[in-house]
Amino acid sequence: MSSKKPEKSEKVLKNKDSSGVDSFLDQALRPNSWEEYIGQNHIKDNVKILLRAAEERGHVPEHVLFYGPPGLGKTTLAHLIAKETRKQIKITSGPAIEKVGDLASILTNLSPGDILFIDEIHRLNKAVEEILYPAMESGVLDIIIGKGPSARTIQLDLPAFTLIAATTRVALISSPLRSRFSGGVFRLEFYSNDELEKIIRRSSKLLNTELDEEALKEIAKRSRFTPRTANYFLKRARDYAQVHKKALDKKTVKEALNMLAVDDIGLNSSDRKFLEILIDKFSGGPVGLKTIAAAMSEEEATVEEVIEPYLLQMGLLERTSRGRIATEKAYVHLGFEISGDLQKKLL
Repeated sequence: MSSKKPEKSEKVLKNKDSSGVDSFLDQALRPNSWEEYIGQNHIKDNVKILLRAAEERGHVPEHVLFYGPPGLGKTTLAHLIAKETRKQIKITSGPAIEKVGDLASILTNLSPGDILFIDEIHRLNKAVEEILYPAMESGVLDIIIGKGPSARTIQLDLPAFTLIAATTRVALISSPLRSRFSGGVFRLEFYSNDELEKIIRRSSKLLNTELDEEALKEIAKRSRFTPRTANYFLKRARDYAQVHKKALDKKTVKEALNMLAVDDIGLNSSDRKFLEILIDKFSGGPVGLKTIAAAMSEEEATVEEVIEPYLLQMGLLERTSRGRIATEKAYVHLGFEISGDLQKKLL
């Protein structure tokens, strides 16, 4: 007896739970209008003017680059722009475009006015990037056919389109590519606790989850100033409350986040391990990146790009020419006794 295989669309579309919330919760929690998008007001104001001016002139909006740490809303902004312009959005990423032919296929299949969103654009290889320049500037695609003396170039006209790019590593984008984002290069800033509380309140309504104000504030203050993290903590706290048949109050939130090893200022187990090793094994520093990465059994890139940024932002860590140094605030937070020569190290 043969069994019918489910269609692909059955796997990825229209999967809803009994409350009517899309099973892809991250997508369901995304804002659908500028009014629902909380924070980043300087970017919203600039982008609104860009879109309105382009609409009044009858042109497609100019190319835009968003950069900043992960989880702050770069992809959401791209989707909002597509909704505001009432155009289709085609989504890809830098690592996915391996060959020139991949980019050519994407560009030639665009319709007039479409938006092409490339996430992590800093990971485009150089050959692909070179093909992108004339496409962005002149709306043409230069294809080289053949090799050697017999090689010839064919130029294909492309429909007018808007490229929206996002990256967490703007310094890795070449100057020629960065300069072609004539609509603007915008940095997304971290969110305040008040903004995070508004986001969590909205998300809890979409999830049909009753959340009291104290619980809401508790999630916000542990969310590392990042909406994606706030929504993740909300979902995990909701799951914990559901399984343990508890009300989603401050106490329940604390229990849920303690299970995730997230403390009251948002540090996770890796963050605390970093500081504990720095203070306990190396007397608070200074210590080099290689040494502390080896002591943690972590890659240097993981330590530098994942662990350290939040510790620096919270004032728990100092990077000096001599190495990493734990601050007085780190000693106090972890309950270590402050040594007498700590201030000398920080000078």
